[in-house]
Amino acid sequence: MCGRFTLFEADTILSKEFGAPIPFDLKPRYNVAPSQQVAAVRSRTDNGKREFSLFRWGLIPSWAKDASIGNKMINARAETVAEKPSFRNAFRHRRCLVPMNGFFEWQKRGIYKKPYFIALGDKRVMAVAGLWERWEGAGGPPVESCTLLTTEANELIAPMHNRMPVIVAPGNFELWLNVPEQDFAALRPLLTPYPPGEMFTRPVSLRVNNPSTDDERLLDLPTE
Repeated sequence: MCGRFTLFEADTILSKEFGAPIPFDLKPRYNVAPSQQVAAVRSRTDNGKREFSLFRWGLIPSWAKDASIGNKMINARAETVAEKPSFRNAFRHRRCLVPMNGFFEWQKRGIYKKPYFIALGDKRVMAVAGLWERWEGAGGPPVESCTLLTTEANELIAPMHNRMPVIVAPGNFELWLNVPEQDFAALRPLLTPYPPGEMFTRPVSLRVNNPSTDDERLLDLPTE
């Protein structure tokens, strides 16, 4: 799964990498957690151009009676996303890319869990495949939310967890965001584990275990 990540890339680099301006203040984040606001790129329905938007992390289906269901939908399994009632409509019509510098995973060591930071080997920002949805609850403003797709873990991540985020290479951004419905089969090759040789992992501070802690020292090597 993917339950915590970072995004501290400069706005100028993000805008260039994803081909869209950033219309809001995007502060560096070192411990993004579910239910918080995350930045993602989607295609506009009116002109097809890419745009950065803010989404609540944890997808709320349009038919949900309560927004709290989103707390259970921070991830969607790539193998079943096209069939699951909670995700299939968004998979067909509302795909997005969630940028991150890396994500965290925990490896069990005896009675303890040791946190690790996982990122691309060249330290470029990664794009994780996501879905977004718009929910209109009774008496409140509409909520736009998202989920991150996961797939089977590669050899690097498997010792820590059996799942990992679906990472989309830059050359496939347009395919993921705008593939026509009749060509959905073209998306399947994207929903696979990222090559382990192009990623790295290292232990980080136990302070990351607290989701309310958010500063660059979380990426320090552990001293505990």
